[in-house]
Amino acid sequence: MKKFCSILLALALVLSLAACGGSGGSSDSGSSGNSGNSGTSAPADSGNGSASGGAAFKIGGTGPLTGGASIYGIAVRNGAQIAVDEINAMGGIQFELNYEDDTHDAEKAVNAYNALKSWGMQLSMSSVTSTPAEATSPMNFEDRIFGLTPSASSVATTQGKDNVFQMCFIDPAQGTMAAHSIANNNLGTKIAVIWKNDDVYSVGIYETFMEEVKNVGLEVVSDTNFNDATSTDFSVQIADAQSKGADLVFLPMYYQPASQILAQAASVGYAPKWFGVDGMDGILTIEGFDPAMAEGVMLQTPFNASSDDAATKAFVEEYQNRFGEVPNQFAANAYDCVYAYKQALENAGASPDMSAEELCTMMIEQFTTMTFDGITGHGATWSTGGAVSKEPTVVVIENGVYVGLN
Repeated sequence: MKKFCSILLALALVLSLAACGGSGGSSDSGSSGNSGNSGTSAPADSGNGSASGGAAFKIGGTGPLTGGASIYGIAVRNGAQIAVDEINAMGGIQFELNYEDDTHDAEKAVNAYNALKSWGMQLSMSSVTSTPAEATSPMNFEDRIFGLTPSASSVATTQGKDNVFQMCFIDPAQGTMAAHSIANNNLGTKIAVIWKNDDVYSVGIYETFMEEVKNVGLEVVSDTNFNDATSTDFSVQIADAQSKGADLVFLPMYYQPASQILAQAASVGYAPKWFGVDGMDGILTIEGFDPAMAEGVMLQTPFNASSDDAATKAFVEEYQNRFGEVPNQFAANAYDCVYAYKQALENAGASPDMSAEELCTMMIEQFTTMTFDGITGHGATWSTGGAVSKEPTVVVIENGVYVGLN
């Protein structure tokens, strides 16, 4: 009888273990999506595109996957997913990627970060845009989870945090570089500036631009701003620039208000030169926006999708095949982030069974000493403050594509 009971008990145990194993499934390593998006938002325990088994480094990030800034978040997720899939196919280091939607909102970004932390995030892509990143980066610092943001460019994102780094240019650098680009290329003699006074990204670029124009001899004849409450009618700003004879208008802002400014200026026959920053990358893909309105617009960006560089061409081709559009610099920076993580992890001899804190210490050492060649710049290095150093590219939109200014 005892023997019979023991057999029954063993059989019950086997069946129980089999049931537990059967409840899971293989992780989704593909990148199917809706409307050209890679990997729909997944539960926190599965990721958006993962390597099989438990031998993968878990990378998490928050970004606007829905809402008015979704062009940025979707591009970042798509670019990162391509890099993850390529690296996982190599058979060495493996990654598991999980992106949570923050709708470009600081409070939602904090909630999204906490979901990623519960999922087991070991490495962070931080947040896509600056305002959410300023809310989540202190959490990276406190939790000792290393963060490498592809596109949150405010100084406050990294300031005072030894473990939060940027793949994008910081805002002050963009303002300084814009002033020099306009002056060195003789793009305008009378400059107008239209900026957004309640956006840390726009304010940061504006302030350093205005400081630097004095050093390079540019004359600013019109200086106007707007905010969320006044961001649909730009007639006052346009009229001020036009009445003062501005032959170039500098737009340190994201693509949504920039598209409206271009359209409204065209409607009143005002056709100056337009010069923007990396936040305007994506303007050609706005639903309902006529790309012809952006003809001749110049912007500075770390990425030119029309480059003859072999790695860039391969990335652009893969992105177009998957998502049906040309990638912007947000996608390219995210792609580089994942490859930079790969290089740093390999250099450090890291393994997926290490804690986030252990990896954080390794990543700080690697990113402050290594040089990285990516599609958004060769010879990239990072300061101990997290800022990246790489050369910008100024492009002009011609016939719906980016062309190098020079």
